[in-house]
Amino acid sequence: TISSQISGSVPSESVSRDYKALRDGNKLAQMEEAPLFPGESIKVIAKDVMYICPFMGAVSGTLTVTDFRMFIKSVERDPPFVVDVPLGVISRVEKIGVQSHGDNSYGIEIVCKDMRNLRLAYKQEEQNRLEIFENLVTCAFPVSNGLPLFAFSYKEKFAVNGWKVYDPMAEYKRQGLPNESWKISKINSTYELCDTYPAVLVVPTSVKDDDLSKVAAFRAKGRVPVLSWIHPESQATITRCSQPSVGPNDKRCKEDEKYLQTIMDANAQSHKLIIFDARQNSVADTNKVGLYHNWH
Repeated sequence: TISSQISGSVPSESVSRDYKALRDGNKLAQMEEAPLFPGESIKVIAKDVMYICPFMGAVSGTLTVTDFRMFIKSVERDPPFVVDVPLGVISRVEKIGVQSHGDNSYGIEIVCKDMRNLRLAYKQEEQNRLEIFENLVTCAFPVSNGLPLFAFSYKEKFAVNGWKVYDPMAEYKRQGLPNESWKISKINSTYELCDTYPAVLVVPTSVKDDDLSKVAAFRAKGRVPVLSWIHPESQATITRCSQPSVGPNDKRCKEDEKYLQTIMDANAQSHKLIIFDARQNSVADTNKVGLYHNWH
């Protein structure tokens, strides 16, 4: 067998020693590896990089640059010394000269947005020093270099589909909707009526889709008044909307006025529609493109 051939030609203590060295080397490599998020990929790895720590002096370790982080780990200390910097924290990357003119005379300074200044030094003969610098610059500023943000590469698997955490139909059912006064409308199912509103809306039962489209054209960003909450007993409602586009000429929209009347009629116990303007008074006064309601 192969094992017998090896044992016959090589002293057993030599094989044992080589195996131990290989095992320890693999163990060391695993200890120096950077932890990766799902979808995170390594761009460059450099051994024997010096991190000039302002508190502990020079620390030698392995530098790993991924599309998300810069990771330095030194196993010379116990516990291992680790510097883990998300690339989004980096503000600037510069080449520098290190005061020592010995083995470590090339360096990189990394200025971070959290007030940290990180200095790295590596040997003159280090072949991938340019690769380190270029990958740091490219990955730290992906948009400037035509690359996607790491958030779009993140591949974590979640136990729950986040798009289905909120079920609007279940929420409306909880509130007792639809009822004789309010209906479920899917006019915005393709988000063409209002791209900042949900696909499912609750509106008065008597309102037609054509009228809703005209009201949307009169409201800023198409945000027509729609139901957000209804009281289970009094049937009082809270409806949300944007300001009407009245403009300097006090423009009116009969469909919008009729729609507000319909909302008021949906609650037979009330004969008043109270409008709360959430904008600052100064903004509402000066921004005449929208109507400022001075009602309370």
